[in-house]
Amino acid sequence: MAKESKQSIPEKIETILATDCGSTTTKAILIEKRGDEYRLVVRGEAPTTVETPFEDVTRGVLNSIREVEELTGKKILEGERVIKPTKSPKEGVDVYISTSSAGGGLQMMVAGVVLTMTGECAARAALGAGAIVMDVIASNDGRLPHQKIERIRHLRPDMILLSGGVDGGTISHVAELAELIHAADPKPRFGTTYRLPVIYAGNKDARKIILDTLKDASDLVVVENLRPTLEQENLGPARDKIHDLFMEHVMAHAPGYKKLMAWTDVPIMPTPGAVGLLIERIGKREEIDVLGVDIGGATTDIFSVFVDRITEEDHEERIFNRTVSANLGMSYSISNVLLEAGNENILRWIPYNVEITNLRNRIRNKMIRPTTIPASLQDLKMEHAVAREALRLALKQHKSMAVGLKGIQQERSIADAFSQTTSGNTLVDMMSLSLIVGSGGALSHSPRRSQAAMLLLDAFQPEGITRLAVDSIFMMPHLGVLTEVNEEAAQEVFEKDCLIPLGTAIAPKGQTKPGAKCLKITFEPEKGKAQELSVNFGEVLTLPLDTGKKAAVKLYPERGFDLGEGSGKSVEAEVTGGQVGLIIDCRGRPFTPPEDPQARIQALNRWAKAVQMYPA
Repeated sequence: MAKESKQSIPEKIETILATDCGSTTTKAILIEKRGDEYRLVVRGEAPTTVETPFEDVTRGVLNSIREVEELTGKKILEGERVIKPTKSPKEGVDVYISTSSAGGGLQMMVAGVVLTMTGECAARAALGAGAIVMDVIASNDGRLPHQKIERIRHLRPDMILLSGGVDGGTISHVAELAELIHAADPKPRFGTTYRLPVIYAGNKDARKIILDTLKDASDLVVVENLRPTLEQENLGPARDKIHDLFMEHVMAHAPGYKKLMAWTDVPIMPTPGAVGLLIERIGKREEIDVLGVDIGGATTDIFSVFVDRITEEDHEERIFNRTVSANLGMSYSISNVLLEAGNENILRWIPYNVEITNLRNRIRNKMIRPTTIPASLQDLKMEHAVAREALRLALKQHKSMAVGLKGIQQERSIADAFSQTTSGNTLVDMMSLSLIVGSGGALSHSPRRSQAAMLLLDAFQPEGITRLAVDSIFMMPHLGVLTEVNEEAAQEVFEKDCLIPLGTAIAPKGQTKPGAKCLKITFEPEKGKAQELSVNFGEVLTLPLDTGKKAAVKLYPERGFDLGEGSGKSVEAEVTGGQVGLIIDCRGRPFTPPEDPQARIQALNRWAKAVQMYPA
């Protein structure tokens, strides 16, 4: 989404300063053009200062920039002003950009006529713009009018997105939703001197009624319909308007943001929106299906780009989706992970005997002391068990939202000619998935890269051949907003400094008895001797393949196992290496650890040893 810059951006950009104002930490990075390529120079960080006692986000921003100055010897600040443009190699920057999720980020409520149709369309629009969706209000959500009014009034969102009805369709239901919002008279979270922004993106025939109902009670903006026809979804105009209103209203009233907005060369972007923009461009630029995840202390965000449809010219059209699981995180929300997953699902990933009371106490201690890190290897293994479940549950929620349009009659075969087949099936296809990118403390900062690789494999269970990678120091938000200024710089830094390749995973889909034959492999690296080996069902092994190196593989799955070509069909492919290498995962799909406690502990330790996940 291209935005007009507030200030003139120089044609020649060689030095870029970017900050991300997180809920607890503000991170600054400096990027410079070295020769013919852009590279990360240094990273600085400081506590975020949006809350008391400072209540000025720029304090933390300046402190993080000062750390960059100290580490580089470059003068970037003149008092409390960023020096722009560059005056010399030792003074100033060409561009300054920023993202933010401080103060809780962008919190929205959405409303639609039908919960599973326009309600979901509105949620996808808000999520894709980087918002946390606090609730979805729908005409058929089962709540009484007074309950909906109380909910709207209680949540105090930053803005509301109202949709409903295809063009020419229902008017009365959309009007009822507008009446509920008017009756609730919700107050914005920040500030008392402005009215709550409401975006109407529904049936164009209802616009006059909506204007008459809400124009005096809110700051109403009308955009094109999210769902103009049953067969079409049009999220772009609503997403663009969400970004605009986020800056004009939410950020303008958050502590210190008006000052920060005057410093940046392009509008400040919500952190999740920036990460999503980067993932979206990877998938569409490389024409691959990609899945990204950011597991934080309070939320877990999942981003995906998958094929939505194939045109008559056999061109694959990919669609971007983002979901935020606001109650699945590794510190503030860690007890919610235990609640949603259940004791047994956490215990099944812990490779030692532990009492449930002990497990619960450790998890609750993490919740009340969110900044602590594991003090022992057992604590680390426990956190990894919780992380697997947070990731698994977040992906489950994502699959339910990343769907084709519901309510559409699709082409049917004779076999189901008498059934009313509709769309709404998930677009997430783990067999077609080419790349998984992980970020967040549990993945980016794991003591060993093999731990991040196994967390992704166990939680997401990719099928076939899939590359795995992690964000080295969590700079994806900075690079996401940088794509709006200089896509070449963002791409180069992402590939060379941000993305840490873990390796490639090969995982046949299917089931059989433990110890039975599963997969034969011919592994031929660019330099070195070819190897032939067999892997039995239930086993994991790694083959050395360094970062940047490639190898040719010939894969011969046993009957009943599929690597993308069908049951028992062989596959030839070129795979790329990483810090873990080539991972052969023959535990089957779907995969669950053994139910017997001792067998499970033995299996978990055997798999961990195969990838050198923990010290011997």
